[in-house]
Parts: sequence; C-alpha cells; structure tokens
Amino acid sequence: MSLWPVAVTGDSPLDTSIARHIWQTRYRDDNKASVEETWRRVAHALAGCESVDPVAWEERFLGILEGFQFLPGGRIQAGAGTARTVTLFNCFVMGSIEDSIPGIFRALEEAAVTMQQGGGIGCDFSTIRPRGAPASSTGRVASGPISFMHMWDRMCTTMQSTGARRGAMMATLRCDHPDIVEFITSKRGPGDLHNFNLSVQVTDAFMHAVQRDEDWPLIFPASRLAGNGETIQREWPGETSAVSCRIMRHMPARDLWDGILRNCYDCGEPGVLFIDRINRLNNLWYCERITATNPCGEAPLPPYGACNLGAINLTRLILDPFTPQARLDHERLLSIVSAAVRMLDNVIDISRFPLPRQSDTVRRTRRVGLGITGLADALIMLGLRYGDDASLLFASDMMRRICHAAYRQSIALAREKGSFPDFDPVRYLEAPFIRALPDDIRDGIARHGIRNSHLLAIAPAGSISLLAGNVSSGIEPVFAADYQRTVLDVDGTPLLFTITDYAVRRWREQRGRTDGVPDHLVTAAELPIESHLAMQAVLQTWVDNAISKTINVPADTSFRQFASLYRLAYDKGVKGCTAFRPTARRAVLRASATRGSAASDCTVACI
Repeated sequence: MSLWPVAVTGDSPLDTSIARHIWQTRYRDDNKASVEETWRRVAHALAGCESVDPVAWEERFLGILEGFQFLPGGRIQAGAGTARTVTLFNCFVMGSIEDSIPGIFRALEEAAVTMQQGGGIGCDFSTIRPRGAPASSTGRVASGPISFMHMWDRMCTTMQSTGARRGAMMATLRCDHPDIVEFITSKRGPGDLHNFNLSVQVTDAFMHAVQRDEDWPLIFPASRLAGNGETIQREWPGETSAVSCRIMRHMPARDLWDGILRNCYDCGEPGVLFIDRINRLNNLWYCERITATNPCGEAPLPPYGACNLGAINLTRLILDPFTPQARLDHERLLSIVSAAVRMLDNVIDISRFPLPRQSDTVRRTRRVGLGITGLADALIMLGLRYGDDASLLFASDMMRRICHAAYRQSIALAREKGSFPDFDPVRYLEAPFIRALPDDIRDGIARHGIRNSHLLAIAPAGSISLLAGNVSSGIEPVFAADYQRTVLDVDGTPLLFTITDYAVRRWREQRGRTDGVPDHLVTAAELPIESHLAMQAVLQTWVDNAISKTINVPADTSFRQFASLYRLAYDKGVKGCTAFRPTARRAVLRASATRGSAASDCTVACI
C-alpha cells in the first residue's frame, strides 16, 4: 500500500515554484514562517474558541491541514491567527440596494468596507429603476443599474490597485428587469466592468416562455415609478411579498434567451442562475429569499450572507495510485469531514466582520461550505476517465458520503453547542434537501437540532489548489498536462509560471519520465458538453449550497451546439451554469503542445 508523500522534493511540502509563490504572496504572515508554521497558526486560531480541551482540538485540526489534506478557504489561511484586521470569509452577498441616491451610495460604501477587509462581494442590481424611468417623487430620469455598476467597478479597481489578490464581484439582474438587454451586453467593450462576473437571475416562468415561444414582459415595481400602466403581481428583490409591477414593454422570450447565449458565446458572460430552483431547494426557504451569489456562484446567499469555505483534497486520499488496486481511503475521508465541519463552524466564532449586519446574518444561520478539490486528478489516479459512467458513480458515492458525514457531525455539534438561531425544527425538515436525507439524520435533526443551516459547497479552489501542488481545481477537468499560468506578484506585476498537472507529474515520477500522460487523462476542452454537465448534476444531488463549474468548450464549437448546453443544464437540475469558449479577449492559462492540451487560450471558473 502506498499513499503519495506530501513532499517529494526537498524538505518542504511546497514542491513547485508556483506553490511557493502563492504561499509567500497570499498566506505567509511572517518572513520567518514555514508552511508548517502556517498550518499550526491556523489550527491554533480555530481551536481557540473551544471551551473544552482546545489543545486536543488544535492537534486534530493540524492533523488534517498537514500535507494539504484539507484546504481551508484562502481568507482563513491568510488571516486566522494574525493581527490583521481582516475577515476570514472569502465573499459576501451585500444587502438590498435601496433605489435612491443616498441608498445607492450607502450600498457602495458597504461594498468598499467589505472589500477593504479582503471579502469579495455579490450584488443584485434589480432594485434600481431602469434607464429612462422618471422618479415618482422628483421627476428626474433614472440612469439605470448598469450606470451604477460602473461606480462599483471603479471602486474595486481603486481598492485593489496593487497586490496579488484581485477584487472579485458578482452582479446579478432579474431576467424581467427592463434593462436586462443592456446588462447582458455590458461587457462587450474592452475593459468594461472587468471586475465583475455577471449572472442573470433566470426564473422558471422565463424558461417556460422560451419553451413556448411567448412574449416576455419586462417589469419594475409600480410604486417606484411615476404614471400609470398595465401591471402584474410578481415577487421582487427587496420586497417581502409579491408586489404590483408595471409592464414597461414586451419582447420575445426567445430573443432575450438568444441574447444571453450569444453574449456568453462571444464574451464568456453572462452566466445564468436558476433562481427559482435555488430558492425552492434552499434549506432556509421559510425565512430568506436569495437573489445573488458570491462571485463564483457556489454560495447562493441572502442579503449580508457570507461564504465560509474549505475543500477536501481528494488527491491525498488515493491509495496505491495508478495501479489496479487504486482506491479512495474512505476511513480517512470521513475523519477529515468530521474535523473540517468543526473547523469551519469555529471560523464563524473567531472571524471579524466588515459590517455588523453581516455578523448578525452569518451567526443566525451558521452556513458552512465544505467541498472538494482535485476530483479530476483523483479520477486519473484511480484509472477512471472524467465523465464516463464509472467516474460519475465514483463521484456521486464519494459526495454522498461527505454529505451524510457532514450532516451527522453538525447534529453532534448541535448537541454540544446548540443549533443555529434561525432553526425551525418543523419547517427545516420540510426542505427538499433535508427530506431526501437518510432517516437517521432526519431523526437526529428532529431530536437534537443542527448546528449549521447548510454544509456543502464546491468552490473553484483555484489558489489553494495551486498551493497544494497544482491539483485540478474543484470539480473541473484537467485544463492541460503542461501549461503556463499568469499570477500576480505582491506589487501587481503579472508573473508567468510553467506548470504541470499534479496527477500527470506524479505519474511521470512513478515511471521515471519527463513527458507523456496517463491513458485516462481527458482535458476540459476535449470533454463533451454533456459530460461536463453530468458531473455537475450528480454532485449537485449531494450539495445543499451550489457548485462552481465552468463548461469549457472548444473555440470551433458552433453557436447551436453551445446554446444547447444551457437548456440541458436547466433540465438536469443544476442551480447555475457558466460556459466558456476560448477567444482572444482573456487568458490566464496557456496550454503547451502536449497530447491532451488545449490549443487555445482559456480562463477558468467564473461561476
């Protein structure tokens, strides 16, 4: 039996130049600190809130951090146990933007304060009146949400003008907002809104209108508009119930859908959020309404919610890799899940919050987002081809085990420390995700409560995957066996690294080679659209938050082929979708000329 050693070159687990760079520029807090001391710092900080035997918990936490078995979110690794005035949460969804000049600038200030402490943000701009609409009180004509998005974009550029970590923002807009066409085309110009990811809140009603080739009404709450006109009742962000909305105009639903897809085909954005499904499947359906996500989309959150993330590194759990006996160490997996849930729960108690309302919201629900990274590399090490039936069965079974273990641990934490304050034992058990859990878990929740409203989320895990030796990010397929990647230095200077995929590097080392790739390697560009979506869908079954997944398609993919994947995503039950077709517009990765490498530039995970 063999388990790949943590350090294969020298005395440090940081066995690649890009891993050393990532650690030194993003996570190192002392010029004399080693990565082992960073693990100790994080473990000590997260165990510090334990009232019983914190020393034992520190050792338990350290045991899963060592060797990059468990990778807490980047803000946790950078800030826990330091004197920095920073938050340990990667990202936040901001509060509802009040449709007034004072309200808009208050929201901008809150966003700036949040980003100052290291948090990315998600904002729903649907509450802002459409361009050209007269205000009911002053009679002035509104400039529309996209004009104000440029203020956020400039703020982000100013806040992050230098440094290795770029600002991250997500902007969402409802599919029936009158400025939706301007929104979906807003990034066509060079440099336009470059700090934003964009996603359209797509409703079930809109998808049905597309299917039936109907006209689609573009609307806005009538109480915020001057004059009269035809109205309909609709739920709207910032409102507690359905309100009367003025129909501003109609357009063919298929024309709008085609516009969304055409812009994604050409520019990589916008993505789509199937917002009714997100709310229907929300464990807290009874006390919150979600209209936005964090910048990469794996954490749909209410106003002032935060994502508290960590990833299990599956590559460290494969026994006897690249042999017929290769298998997942299930016992170790469940042990990591148990400790990781407790660690992430403790993050809530020790973290600073940029805004008091964020602290209140996060502590009322105690959401955590335990996920995975290195899935594609783990499949290669097991001799499975990403997207094949066997790989889907493995991934589903593995994620089911993680899900159930996480819920059982959260029940145990509730017995010890109490349930999250917004827990309603009757209505929580009515949530669709909870209804599908095994009887013993549901019985445990009914008897003892549960510590965390949500427990699973799969993030891109980009930087932390590089830190761990360039394991494949999140659930993404391998980009290429060998490729070049641009990252930022501490002064904002771009640096180019030539790197090799983790599983490919281990396979070559085992065979004493410097080139070649395993037979089961399939790259993101080679993978059929259906296989991308199939993996996301089987994992979503066991994830109560969401999954960040980018469907990379070859540059020569026809628009018709490309367009079909969004309808397929909706039909497969995923919560959101982003696809990327390589163009000359953006590139952080460049593949080398190796079998299995993509031929064009590409970027990874937007949502």
